[in-house]
Amino acid sequence: MTILLTTLNARYTHASLGLRYLLANMGELQAQTALQEFVLGAKTTEVVESILAHQPKIVGFGIYIWNVEETTKVVAMLKRVVPQVVVVLGGPEVSHEPGEQHIVQLADYLITGWGDVTFPKLCGEILSGPKPIMKIHAGVQPPMAEIKLPYSLYSDDDIKNRTLYVEASRGCPFKCEFCLSALDKTAWPFALDGFLAELESLHARGARLFKFVDRTFNLNIKTSLKIMQFFLDKLEAYPDDPVYAHFELVPDHLPDALKEGIAKFPPGALQFEIGIQSFNPAVQALVSRKQDNQKAADNIRWLTEQSNAHMHVDLIAGLPGETVESFAEGFNKLWALKPHEIQFGILKRLRGTPIIRHTAEFGLVFEPYAPYTILANKDIDFQTMQRLVRFARYWDLVANSGRFGHTVPVLLGETPFQNFMAFADWLYAHTDATHRIALDRLAAMVSRWLQTRGMDKSAADQLLASDYAGRNESGSRVKPASVPAPAARAESAAPLRQARHLAA
Repeated sequence: MTILLTTLNARYTHASLGLRYLLANMGELQAQTALQEFVLGAKTTEVVESILAHQPKIVGFGIYIWNVEETTKVVAMLKRVVPQVVVVLGGPEVSHEPGEQHIVQLADYLITGWGDVTFPKLCGEILSGPKPIMKIHAGVQPPMAEIKLPYSLYSDDDIKNRTLYVEASRGCPFKCEFCLSALDKTAWPFALDGFLAELESLHARGARLFKFVDRTFNLNIKTSLKIMQFFLDKLEAYPDDPVYAHFELVPDHLPDALKEGIAKFPPGALQFEIGIQSFNPAVQALVSRKQDNQKAADNIRWLTEQSNAHMHVDLIAGLPGETVESFAEGFNKLWALKPHEIQFGILKRLRGTPIIRHTAEFGLVFEPYAPYTILANKDIDFQTMQRLVRFARYWDLVANSGRFGHTVPVLLGETPFQNFMAFADWLYAHTDATHRIALDRLAAMVSRWLQTRGMDKSAADQLLASDYAGRNESGSRVKPASVPAPAARAESAAPLRQARHLAA
């Protein structure tokens, strides 16, 4: 192959939508173009060897915040072994501040922004001339109707084993300063009929798990309803072969028509990701986030009480002006709304985002290497920020995992943030670890913690036994009560983690 498109995905189950867009839009060069994906953690020499097996003249790399460090090593080795191979970079991580990045220095060319039109054009010039003089090329944004959709390029193996990413629109009209979408002028929709036809084709080929990457799925309610009706029709037509769809919702925009549509979905068919980020109005104003907190809270409450959707709601610690106390207040408010998962994120300085304008006033200190996590600010010192990082990790293991559904409410009590922070501090002091904590050990540690808070050992063990008993006193393994049996999981296309919440 003359041209190879490649990237390092965070997991095998992820499939690169961006690379498939490039391949779909290669035009006359498509027959000479191949796509190969790798996974983070792969040995650099093996990745380079696999790339060279295609004997490419051009290699295009998709660069993201999660893969830039490892991809830099791959590009460096590739250029040492075969310097004549042309390396072209693209992706959000290298689209901004390119002069500061070692990987850009190593590469031959860089495309910033949209690559659908610009990448094929650049490849044609490299291969046939005239050879481009400029290293950095600003991606041309074509009319949406001219972009060929990539969904037929999902292989049968992708459909069987991976999450399929789809988008009904690109861009975002909101200007939240911590997000790269703040740089977009608006949201641009794809033609709905053509998009639904692609979904129909994917479903006919066996696709059952669809993740929409649209930033604002519920921005245009008429479009939202038509897309949801597509999935409702499939659930009605194939009740024994269900589908599962993931959407990102704007939290304060849930009109009655959308509620009526959502209410029709059975358990295990919908997941909503909702970005609250902060309930603090002063912080929201600082980072240009427009949000009606009361409407957002009312909508989340309605979704948890009146719908069967799985709820995944985001908060971000470390935003300028957000103290630990105000974050705790927002966390406790969100927990009271009873979403299935609270994604406890730590602020990251994504390249190009306007958040850096607050650096001096709020003393923002970010890690110098990807993923550029905040280390401290004027309201939260380094040590406290590390406690929040550990809180986030343990929260994911204990609360978000769905393995401790009966235990978590007892552990959190009347002051969820404060009680879990105390547990996180204690757990770290007794394990000195935030990763690779075996489930048996974690369950035992939760029981010990409850006992230190005054719960009788037999009561603590009985509570854990309703979720995950690990090993009983005789040393025999007890089956986790909160993990649904295979037959139960078969009734839903939901991923296992979400299925645990449904079974709780």
